[in-house]
Amino acid sequence: MGSHTTGIDLEYRPASYFWAAERGITLLSDIKGAERRKLYARALEAGQGDEVPDPLIRASLTDQDRACLGSIHPAFMGGEYLPDRSNQEVEIARITIASTTQDVTCVYARQVGNRIHYRVVDEYEGMTLDEPVTRTSTQPLKLKELVAFLLKSWNLMACLDVNFEGHGHHRDEVQGFIVDASSSFYAEFDDLVRARVDEWLDTLERVDEDDEESDEEDCED
Repeated sequence: MGSHTTGIDLEYRPASYFWAAERGITLLSDIKGAERRKLYARALEAGQGDEVPDPLIRASLTDQDRACLGSIHPAFMGGEYLPDRSNQEVEIARITIASTTQDVTCVYARQVGNRIHYRVVDEYEGMTLDEPVTRTSTQPLKLKELVAFLLKSWNLMACLDVNFEGHGHHRDEVQGFIVDASSSFYAEFDDLVRARVDEWLDTLERVDEDDEESDEEDCED
């Protein structure tokens, strides 16, 4: 089987994470809520960005507004309970999964002196995360470094395994559980995350094949 990362520029490194913030430009990644972000993206595509009510494009909602959204459907809570970004901190990547409340895990970054400080955050005060959840660098991370850092801090494969081990790890269903893997700074972030998931699924298939061969040998004996 060929490499799932073929054609992905693993060495890609953006020039900066902070150019938009420095210019006062609002990015989709500034909106915490997964569903609010989708609504705003569709409005922009239709040329109706100016018609979106202000509450829908705020970075964070009030507790009352979050409760109202959650009453529509639990999925509308997705992303809304992420920790607020600190001063001059930006979201550089996120993964959203198809859990009941559409949980989101993100990587935040901010400039501190001559180093960039990163942290991985979830919507459960870090309860779903492993160490390390922070790191620093002198320049933006390469794509492969970012994905490795995120997946080491938050075990996506374990999350997928828990949700699919009882009824098989069908590739399309497992990949479909990842609602969104996106970044305003890495165009191929989604591609690499899904490639890593495919690599993991390959290991499960090889284990299944080995088990089948072992069973056949036992029958022959």
